[in-house]
Amino acid sequence: MWQSEVRIDLDAIAGNVATLRAGTTAEVMAVVKADGYGHGMLPSARAALAGGATWLGVVTLDEALQLRRAGLTAPILSWLHSPGMPLHEGVEAEIDLNAGSLPQLAEVVAAAQRAGRTARVHLKIDTGLARGGSTPDEWPALLEAAAKAQADGDAEIVGVWSHFVRSDEPGHETTDRQLAVFAEGLATAEQFGIEPRYRHIANSAATLSRPDSHYDLVRPGLAVYGISPLPGPQPPGLRPAMTARARVALTKRVPAGQGVSYGHAYHTASETTLALVPLGYGDGVPRHASNVGPVLLGDKVRTIAGRVCMDQIVLDCGDDPVRAGDVATLFGPGAHGEPTATDWADAIGTISWEIVTRFGAARVPRVFDGTAGLAGSSTGADA
Repeated sequence: MWQSEVRIDLDAIAGNVATLRAGTTAEVMAVVKADGYGHGMLPSARAALAGGATWLGVVTLDEALQLRRAGLTAPILSWLHSPGMPLHEGVEAEIDLNAGSLPQLAEVVAAAQRAGRTARVHLKIDTGLARGGSTPDEWPALLEAAAKAQADGDAEIVGVWSHFVRSDEPGHETTDRQLAVFAEGLATAEQFGIEPRYRHIANSAATLSRPDSHYDLVRPGLAVYGISPLPGPQPPGLRPAMTARARVALTKRVPAGQGVSYGHAYHTASETTLALVPLGYGDGVPRHASNVGPVLLGDKVRTIAGRVCMDQIVLDCGDDPVRAGDVATLFGPGAHGEPTATDWADAIGTISWEIVTRFGAARVPRVFDGTAGLAGSSTGADA
């Protein structure tokens, strides 16, 4: 008998990728960083490859090496490395590495020389996000150094890439400006003899709404897991893959005016039944969901009563017939009236990315449904 669980629908992940793949002429890189956005990195990667992804994207070198150790041979891009990381291990494992500055490129070149083989490199240009990547002013110097590294056999410039600022706001002029900077950066790269096989800038939102940004490769993350980053209705073909739920541990009748949970931030309006649900911020429930988080229990969506505790939350159920063992669903696909991760994000003023990543990283057992990627997937790109 289970107490709490996070269920992951692998067939939904594969189906989401198939939907994204059908909407573009570009190849699809499924981003599986942060433990697959909380869905489990390795099972999610296998399901995404089964759905038609040909690339995998991660942030850390360790994430990439985990995928390689699991037998996945699909191309993998890893893009965030502090100085001194053992990048030679990535070169040896044929992991594509990012370089968005002269020092980063120098580290990759040194790693290639230590490994005794050519590094696969993606050069990043900052088109306006002001995070990683070379500024347009520094771009020519990075290209010159990259061209030399390529001529010396230390690097193969596989890709040039960037990242959008506001592609989740369709029609925002920032996206057009970034695309113009990206196009100019690609033109400058050609002047240095760099013509990468892959040019990529589109994330989930741009994959769904800006086909002019797809180039050779798109990098959906959130959409792989069935959640739309765009305002408005859920795009056809995307199905959320994660469900978080728990069984009620205890119910009790309390009088009107009873304070509930720490600080008595909630008081009952009348005599009522309280239901104790064994999920809290130690499991991924945001503390900001106190008094606002929606939960389906029985046939009704209820709001968390009082503060979210480390291990539990309380629901005010009125006179409804609830009992210990009943299933409380915090969020899921929404097909059965339960809240979605987007509903949770809206309720507490955050983003759905944070909701699913919080739950997947917690102590709650993760259970996988479906068969996508479970058989014949160890060959990675051949899956």
